[in-house]
Amino acid sequence: MLDHTPDYPPKTPPPPKRPISPPRPETSLEGTGRARMLVRNRRSANWSLEAAPWAAQKASVGVLGQLHEWGYRQTDEAAAGLTNLLVHTAVADGGRRVSVHLADQNRQALIVVLSHQPGLAVADTAVLPELTELGAVSCGTDTAEDGRRVWAVLDL
Repeated sequence: MLDHTPDYPPKTPPPPKRPISPPRPETSLEGTGRARMLVRNRRSANWSLEAAPWAAQKASVGVLGQLHEWGYRQTDEAAAGLTNLLVHTAVADGGRRVSVHLADQNRQALIVVLSHQPGLAVADTAVLPELTELGAVSCGTDTAEDGRRVWAVLDL
């Protein structure tokens, strides 16, 4: 008996329908005010504090304690003065908290304070001369949607 082959292709099921995917998130760098802070390949420490009048003193104690632990004791006055001014500047922005970040490299310390108060105007540079008077070899400030960042570098 001869095998009969159909003269039409076999019916295949239709492919499954996929649900409509949601729109892709916006990933462009347009509109970002600054790069995120990233500290790599060096010792670092950070503290988050309530934005209160006592925060500057507590931050100074933490920074000095960490610098002592790392073996730096000769610049206590300058480090305390810089930390106090940086924290007071951030607290004055009126946010709920401030964060203090400390890193060291090549006998220099970087002290950064973030205010976490969104919606600030353009960065206020009035604090920069005061930071250099206190011993900062480099300093700066910038403002973005998430608040102000004020920083100083101190020779150890």
